[in-house]
Amino acid sequence: MGPAGPPPWGRLRRVTALTWTAAGSLAAWLWLLLCQGFFWRTDVRLPPRREPDDWPPVCVVVPARDEAAVLPMSLPSLLTQDYPGCAEVFLIDDGSTDGTGELARGLALRHGGLPLTVSSPGDPPAGWTGKLWAVRHGIALARARAPEFLLLTDADIAHGPDSLRELVAAARTGGYDLVSQMARLRAESVWERLVVPAFVYFFAQLYPFRRVGVRGSRTAAAAGGCVLLRTDAAERAGVPDSVRQAVIDDVALARAVKGSGGHIWLGLAERVDSVRPYPRLRDLWHMVARSAYAQLRHNPLLLAGTVAGLAVVYLVPPVAFVAGVVAGSTAAAAAGGAAWLLMAATYGPTVRYYGQPLWLAPLLPFTASLYLLMTVDSAVRHHRGRGAAWKGRTYARPAPERR
Repeated sequence: MGPAGPPPWGRLRRVTALTWTAAGSLAAWLWLLLCQGFFWRTDVRLPPRREPDDWPPVCVVVPARDEAAVLPMSLPSLLTQDYPGCAEVFLIDDGSTDGTGELARGLALRHGGLPLTVSSPGDPPAGWTGKLWAVRHGIALARARAPEFLLLTDADIAHGPDSLRELVAAARTGGYDLVSQMARLRAESVWERLVVPAFVYFFAQLYPFRRVGVRGSRTAAAAGGCVLLRTDAAERAGVPDSVRQAVIDDVALARAVKGSGGHIWLGLAERVDSVRPYPRLRDLWHMVARSAYAQLRHNPLLLAGTVAGLAVVYLVPPVAFVAGVVAGSTAAAAAGGAAWLLMAATYGPTVRYYGQPLWLAPLLPFTASLYLLMTVDSAVRHHRGRGAAWKGRTYARPAPERR
């Protein structure tokens, strides 16, 4: 048998293309590591704070639609807040059919604590999402008490007993108009452990927390489960009327507040937890798909760019590593392996924050592929007329504002 000839040009071109693609992915990860606000760090917690001499009045607004399953685990944590000042809770029953309002009244009688008002605004008019219509009603009721702060929190969020006083102390000390903590989502089932930490990781990658708190920066975001908002800042920003059509209402609210000159802060929570379970992949899929296309402003070009970007950044590294090893391309394997290693290293802190084993970090490409499919499915749902569906309501693309 004669000596082996040179490799076919087609095979050489494929290896070369793989190497260059892997190198591009590695460059992207180096940029994300060093130039994207250190998004991967999980030490952005409530800023330094001191207790004020006088504790301002606060009203807590809780929009709730069919939340009877989780309310017993969340509402008592609000009613029993250890807050030295005057505070009151407004639960706004957004057309529930499961007895949410009656259950809330019963929990207040059983647990005592802060005064509770349960009210319903009726169905939202055209141009409003149900949640924001409920928030508007709650804020209107709260303003009669002349609070300095509003705590906007979801019905599935359980707060530590000192949550309210810590939020107020942080806002007063730092002069913030909005202080938001990203609640720790439940991560108990197999699918929750795979998908939930990545949800927080991707959110921080889009909206680096360190940049959110910088005055003058364009980055603005909040986590809707826990938002402490100065009442006068809400008035300046026209909240919630100015964001009434927003499906991703927390980010829209933060942009409105920061755009009107407000100083905002966002970080990870320590004792603010979501009690809503997402045990099946289908539940998590719906959570992401209902708003992913709205995040892309319902733009097909942004969708195509996002899909391509997810593929290059998250899927190419393991593919290049394995293919490079199989094809004998040291360069492709090295570039793909290095990018994969950086990916896992930046994901590790979030995995640890959720108390999960570090061996889950290298599985991020698999989770990213799920998010890619969820994003595409979100666009398909929109074009089929189902838009952002949530608890019996479907929201189409927001109509442009008239000028």
